[in-house]
Amino acid sequence: MTQRLPALLCLNAGSSSVKFSLYAVMAGAPSLLLGGQIEGLLTQPNFNVKDAQGNTLDEQRWEQPKRRAEAVETILDYVRAEAKDYRLVAVGHRVVLGGTEYPHAVVVDDAVLDVLDHYAPIVPSHQPAEIEAIRLLRTLHPDLCQVACFDSAFHRTKSDIADLYALPLSYRDKGIRRWGFHGLSYDYISTQLPQLDSRLAAGKTIVMHLGSGASLCGMQQGRSAYTSMGFSPLDGLMMGTRCGSLDPMIPLYLMNQYRMTPAAVEKLLIKESGLLGVSGISNDMRDLEASNDPAARLAIDLFVAMLARETGAAIAAIQGLDGIVFTAGIGEHSPEIRARTCASLGWAGVEFDEARNLAASASARKISTDQSRISVWVIPTNEEIVIARDTWQRYQSTN
Repeated sequence: MTQRLPALLCLNAGSSSVKFSLYAVMAGAPSLLLGGQIEGLLTQPNFNVKDAQGNTLDEQRWEQPKRRAEAVETILDYVRAEAKDYRLVAVGHRVVLGGTEYPHAVVVDDAVLDVLDHYAPIVPSHQPAEIEAIRLLRTLHPDLCQVACFDSAFHRTKSDIADLYALPLSYRDKGIRRWGFHGLSYDYISTQLPQLDSRLAAGKTIVMHLGSGASLCGMQQGRSAYTSMGFSPLDGLMMGTRCGSLDPMIPLYLMNQYRMTPAAVEKLLIKESGLLGVSGISNDMRDLEASNDPAARLAIDLFVAMLARETGAAIAAIQGLDGIVFTAGIGEHSPEIRARTCASLGWAGVEFDEARNLAASASARKISTDQSRISVWVIPTNEEIVIARDTWQRYQSTN
């Protein structure tokens, strides 16, 4: 009887969706079989699955909201039914914050869960959902190895100074420091640079992860040295619904002068600001680029201005610049944002090629001119393969 190949399930649980992908391990490396998501959990959930080539395998819709536990069970049932030729051995979870305790992926046990619970209040929109999915699977399927893969881990190479806020040091010991996030994406980009541009892999590169959540990372020799996100994923760049960098007096002012509750301020800063708040139209860059409304243009202008400002800070932090990488939804699919960002960085030696920038491609490509002192790339990110890779490594280390 032929032995079935091991398979890995990667989960990314959010407040209203659960994304997943299934990988088979072939010749010691994960290979994508299928992926999908259940989104709209709080309203009318819909389920869609595609194979590795992007072909639709299944679609379902429900009229009633689903609990996250139901969504995870639906995904697991589907995966096991469709992967009869494989042996599901481990589940890898995207987890936002692992603190100083976990500078790398880790097999989950009770002690790990205690640490994740401790950091959950810092990332209320993500971490509780991720922990819930882990606990659910531990109860239903204790035989499955579960691995937590952290968005914060990639940034543990930053210096102590890059971690520090100008508060009494006792607060650093309480966990108030510049953690940094989107690390799974930055990890992937760092693995691609050596084969695409060896100068950037060995030099000073700013990677811009621009999506509904947005941040940038200043890398030196492929390692994180600076990031725009700090204590929480709310800091730094303007995002879809998050405000980005903000004078810390503003929340205090809103609470004192307008009697807003902490919960109301949190909702304002996380869910009602950013592109949505400034435009009053949408949190989706595609909608704003298609709009003639002056408020839409204002939101785009502010997005680019904040991105240029944070890039300047990153250049200063890493003491130079050899290249820029655009990635994630906006970074990969918005020629306008790339063009305007490059134009704002002309002073740093960026010369972008308009034709290359406009060319549609799903592959990594250079969009700067051949004469540009600063190389500029668009590289599609792949956080799931990083989760699968790390999950397989941790699984092997315990079996």
